[in-house]
Amino acid sequence: MKIGYILNTYPSPSHSFIRREIRALERRGLVIHRFAMRPFAGELPDPADREEAAQTEYVLAQGVLALIRAAIMLGLAHPVRSYAALALAVRTGRRSDVGVLRHLVYFLEAAFVARRAIELRLDRLHAHFGTNPATVAMLAEAMGAPAYSFTVHGPEEFDKPAAIALGRKAERADFVVAISAFGRSQLCRWVPHRLWPSLHVVHCGIEPQTFAEPPPLPAERPLVLVNIGRFSEQKGQLLLLDAVAEVVRRGVDLRLVLIGDGEMRPLIERAIALHGLGRHVTLTGWLDEAGVLNQLAQAHGMVLPSFAEGLPMVVMEAMAMGRPVISTWVAGIPELMQHGKTGWLVPAGDRDALVEAITDMSMTTDAKLGKMAKTARARALTRHDIDTEAGKLAALFTQRPRTQPD
Repeated sequence: MKIGYILNTYPSPSHSFIRREIRALERRGLVIHRFAMRPFAGELPDPADREEAAQTEYVLAQGVLALIRAAIMLGLAHPVRSYAALALAVRTGRRSDVGVLRHLVYFLEAAFVARRAIELRLDRLHAHFGTNPATVAMLAEAMGAPAYSFTVHGPEEFDKPAAIALGRKAERADFVVAISAFGRSQLCRWVPHRLWPSLHVVHCGIEPQTFAEPPPLPAERPLVLVNIGRFSEQKGQLLLLDAVAEVVRRGVDLRLVLIGDGEMRPLIERAIALHGLGRHVTLTGWLDEAGVLNQLAQAHGMVLPSFAEGLPMVVMEAMAMGRPVISTWVAGIPELMQHGKTGWLVPAGDRDALVEAITDMSMTTDAKLGKMAKTARARALTRHDIDTEAGKLAALFTQRPRTQPD
């Protein structure tokens, strides 16, 4: 079976879970053709991501004339379907927050993808994220490409479901995947009850062999915590720095390593200086997978005080490394973490609760932390083996398509 994967920016340091899913499907014998609208703008530190980039067909890199040519050729071959797809793009654009013009660009991208899907004789299309990749998949199918499906991650899709026509995309799709039960519940709000059987949960996964021999927790103090993620408002790094400042004022010897980068880096650097945390906080930038694992190996745990999430890969990776986690009661996180058993869960946005959790972790005995570490590792490996999860997705791909809404 040949599947066309539709992605926006791919590969990227924060989307390694897509790469793992694709490669797990390929191990099962599926042929995956990667379509991405554009490459990652920065440097790709991970060699595996650079390998993925070499295998990816970039749509916008073809140039506007190639996209227009694809739309004209499809229009000549299938005028009724092409006109219907154009009308669908305009209708969707009018109700969106980005407008009709942007959806006409999506229409041209979809025309190129549809033409290539036909040329490559792909059996299906699958998009990651319910935003513009799912729009391109929906319009490509309307123009004559094979049935499409897509994976919803959150939180972006759930912030503005009406503006991105999430319900319409789900109704027209063969099936839709959520990465957690919480994510599926949000889809149920926008999809008619009769179509709920087409909504499925397939977790993002990790490769257990990567975590075959997790290092023991460090015996020495200070307490070392790692935060991993894009520097953005939803990840809560500014709140974390406020909490760390208070923990340090209480006399706790603490080191925090921030792994990642993003638009909020200047604000984060300013907050570190304002709180006088230069000795306590290290910024590494983006690291490759080996670099992230090395930082986790030197840490006592991970902290992720997110305000909004899907189900963070970094939580399951830290747990698989045998590291207790401090995180928040949002989205799919409580489906994986168990408060008091694998770490600490606190209300999102509650600085004082975060302070207490970090302080509590600093005072927890090595024996209890070690027990948490073992429980966390076992839970992550059981629930998030990428080959098991890819098997669920492969089974959905092999079912008979339901290409039109009932």
